[in-house]
Amino acid sequence: MTDTPAPWWRSAVIYQVYIRSFADGNGDGVGDIAGIRSRLPYLKDLGVDAIWINPWYKSPMADHGYDVADFREIDPLFGTLADAEQLIEEAHRHGIRVIPDIVPNHTSDQHAWFRAAVAAGPGSPERERYVFRPGRGPDGAEPPNDWVSCFGGPAWTRLPDGEWYLHLFAPQQPDLNWQNTEVRAEFEDIIRFWFGRGVDGFRIDVAHGLVKHPELPDLPPRCAPDDGQPLRHVEHPHWDRDEVHDIYRAWRRVADEFPGDRAFVAEAWAETPERLAAYVRSDGLHTAFNFDFLMSSWDPKGLRAVIDNSLAMLGAVGAPATWVLSNHDVVRHVSRYGRKTVRRWVANEPYRPEGPLNLELGTRRARAAALLMLALPGGAYIYQGEELGLPEVEDLPEAVLQDPIWERSGHTDRGRDGCRVPIPWSGADTPYGFSPDGTTSAPWLPQPAGWAERSVAAQTGDGTSMLELYRTALRVRRSHPALGDGTLTWLEAPDGVLVFRREPGFVCVVNLSAEAHALPGHSSVLLSSGPVEGGLLAPDQAVWLEA
Repeated sequence: MTDTPAPWWRSAVIYQVYIRSFADGNGDGVGDIAGIRSRLPYLKDLGVDAIWINPWYKSPMADHGYDVADFREIDPLFGTLADAEQLIEEAHRHGIRVIPDIVPNHTSDQHAWFRAAVAAGPGSPERERYVFRPGRGPDGAEPPNDWVSCFGGPAWTRLPDGEWYLHLFAPQQPDLNWQNTEVRAEFEDIIRFWFGRGVDGFRIDVAHGLVKHPELPDLPPRCAPDDGQPLRHVEHPHWDRDEVHDIYRAWRRVADEFPGDRAFVAEAWAETPERLAAYVRSDGLHTAFNFDFLMSSWDPKGLRAVIDNSLAMLGAVGAPATWVLSNHDVVRHVSRYGRKTVRRWVANEPYRPEGPLNLELGTRRARAAALLMLALPGGAYIYQGEELGLPEVEDLPEAVLQDPIWERSGHTDRGRDGCRVPIPWSGADTPYGFSPDGTTSAPWLPQPAGWAERSVAAQTGDGTSMLELYRTALRVRRSHPALGDGTLTWLEAPDGVLVFRREPGFVCVVNLSAEAHALPGHSSVLLSSGPVEGGLLAPDQAVWLEA
């Protein structure tokens, strides 16, 4: 028997800071490190354990920082390396850990390595760091294969010397060649560089995409997501290949060189829970986002299946689940849930909301979903603004859209800007406290006219607000011995209702049916997503009970 506490990351609640849209400290209309520092007291009061910060590295911003030109420098848009070091120190003083993004699948085309590769020409060692190939056809004018970019269009661009380079995202984001030993050594050194400056871990962008099939074959035929067959793994030439785990075993060894339980979380889109669990074996990464939960419909059977499968597969390798409802790449869940039809969707497919938005319905379900997520075993991620109940901004004018998906798709996919609009802090009009008083620069994306009532200031102290629900939920979660890491036991419930118990003495009830549900026996109500009257839980509501 040991009294050693479990590592912090097994039950942490981590807040995602999309740096451009969180808080603007210098008045240029773009969020920055100074803005994050100014809001650390808010994050401490909210009750989160850590913050994940989207890329802050030097970048031409073709994909808002996910095109990195220098992994050891902060982009001047956000501040300086000294500012980052000060933020890490101040966050630690507030009891908040810091997890920056790392982007290992690709660099910017302005990275020194890629510029050297272009200059050096075909067959050079410099080109071996990336994926260069001759084209197909008699004059090499056709791409090497039929791979497509996640942002639309082909995944290959041809240089004037005739060779093609691979970019699974924008042309400004050339893919690295992870068979190359220089690439592997460089990223281990980058990780050490930031661990040495006090960061507590990394969120790994496109963790499932680093290794490509050496022969670069054409894509396999896709199975229809609704063909009625159980999910099954089909070997893919560039997603979720088994060889990627060798990289993360090496990264784990680097993390273990440093004190303080440094941790990784993988953005790994996997077809099955078994495939996801492979990323978090004892010698690999620590945690991985549970996207099956995010992608589930508002359906009790579907949600329970996702929960059961996730806990079983992750538990089999000794890893905790990491639950998430929204992030900077997906439609905000208030808007997903606010439709008559809430459909499940699959990785690498765009999500298309069906029918008009019922914001009241979406908000009610989002409140219930928050209590469900925060009661489940393991850790959880909160995307900035979800604690304010922010919906997707679906009516941004086309002229302001900046996501590269908009252009790459030929203006058929509006991209992800709708979930990235700067969040409101205070005041009756834009910029709602996002920028300092007296700022003349408008926020980099326009904020809706009605967001004053959703601001932090407007919701603070209002016991019925989404913000106070999150604050209370995180306070209860931190203090209740049943919550965080551990196990759950399902209790009997009618169709459409989920009821589970966690020891000692905690019960969560979520009513996804169309009828009110009588609560099980309990000694007190710890927290509810809406009014509980006459011992009945209304539809689309959740409650935490002391049993």
